[in-house]
Amino acid sequence: MAQGATIANEQASSPLSSANSITLRIARYNPEQDSASRFVEFAVPYEKWTTVLDAILAVKKHLDHSIAVRYSCRQATCGSCGMIINGKPRLACFTKIIELNSNVVTVEPMNNFPIIRDLAVKFERLFDTHRRVKPYLVRDDTEIESDEKEFSQSPEELEQYIQFANCIKCGLCNSACPTMATDSSFVGPQALAQAYRYVADSRDKGKDSRLKIIDDSHGIWRCHFAGSCSQVCPKGVDPAMGIQLLRGYMLGFKS
Repeated sequence: MAQGATIANEQASSPLSSANSITLRIARYNPEQDSASRFVEFAVPYEKWTTVLDAILAVKKHLDHSIAVRYSCRQATCGSCGMIINGKPRLACFTKIIELNSNVVTVEPMNNFPIIRDLAVKFERLFDTHRRVKPYLVRDDTEIESDEKEFSQSPEELEQYIQFANCIKCGLCNSACPTMATDSSFVGPQALAQAYRYVADSRDKGKDSRLKIIDDSHGIWRCHFAGSCSQVCPKGVDPAMGIQLLRGYMLGFKS
């Protein structure tokens, strides 16, 4: 379904006005009204710094206010604007138009998440599985001396988990995971990687309880190690590696 108006016509004085333009194809779907998803096309000018989120918001502001999209920080920190961009899970605020090397940019909601409307999806499953693995330090201390302010770590101890602490819960890894698509009970790469983050933390005492939680047919053993989760992570967390390292604890190779 082609859109007659263009941003160039509606926004002649905008910083986005440019001799270069792309066709932005936005998936539209309201589960309360529609039987199937459809695409609506818009001609959008861009500059070298224009992100996919910039393009979507320009359309939303000038051509179609009803487009549903989730975003917040616009600097790849909050994880709100995850979506499928030209077939790959990405952050819209972190993906520049020129990086896609295409005259057509197609945006769709993330896979493996229920759709709220258009590009916005529900995150309840991700948050529930994240909470299930106890994403916080577990201590058995009953009393802390008044002059003790923190638990010291060596640089080597910090190195064991710091990479996995960069997770922003954007959901891209779960969206890319083929097992998430076939097993609605699978805990998912995001939660498993965060389980490793705390198991590997020298300050934490909750290893045994976490390992029991993920030692399940829908837990760590359900991962087939496709590696697609790590390929799409915008922060370099590498959930697939975290899952493999976590299996080392499960099998007794690490203590």
